[in-house]
Amino acid sequence: MNIAIIGAGAGIGLEAVKQALKKGHTVTALSTNTDHIPNHPNLIKINGSATSPIDLKHAINGADAVLITVGTKNKKATTLFSDIANTLTKVIDELSFSAPILVITGFGAGESKNYLSFFMKTVISLFLKDQYINKTVMEEIITKSNMNWEIIRPGMLTDAAAGSNYKIISELKKGMKVGKISRANVAQYLITEAENPARLYQYVTLTN
Repeated sequence: MNIAIIGAGAGIGLEAVKQALKKGHTVTALSTNTDHIPNHPNLIKINGSATSPIDLKHAINGADAVLITVGTKNKKATTLFSDIANTLTKVIDELSFSAPILVITGFGAGESKNYLSFFMKTVISLFLKDQYINKTVMEEIITKSNMNWEIIRPGMLTDAAAGSNYKIISELKKGMKVGKISRANVAQYLITEAENPARLYQYVTLTN
């Protein structure tokens, strides 16, 4: 299948590129910097922006699934995530795009903020508050759109290797424990879900 990965230059996106290619898929990778993505016969690299309608349309047109894995190291107020959501909404309407779109936000966005541990609530409040405010807006835009969406909210990300021992939680519950999860495991979930979408129109939490 053809998987479009938006935000493919680092982190979860780069892991997803590697895993998808290893499983024999064709990958279209969009990033502002594709230099760190190893070349491969089944890989199409696009240097561009997820907030550009032209670049995004070029990347997702003809895809069987789309993974939105964009992140930012900017700790200041940002509209990056909502800008991507607005651009994506416009593009999928223009293309009459119906393939699954899997969107990474984070545990702490939307209603999940009410289920954070004291530690993670403190971390987000001190260092990531503005990012998560905008990720919440992103979720709202996407879930009100015409796209076949799935929102994936990982816990705290690590660089550990992929494995099969992680939890997939499909509902928010009082007392739920959400800790760390590797970027590789998140990528593994994305590829598996792209191959066989089982949780469309759901908010999914991932944790070890």
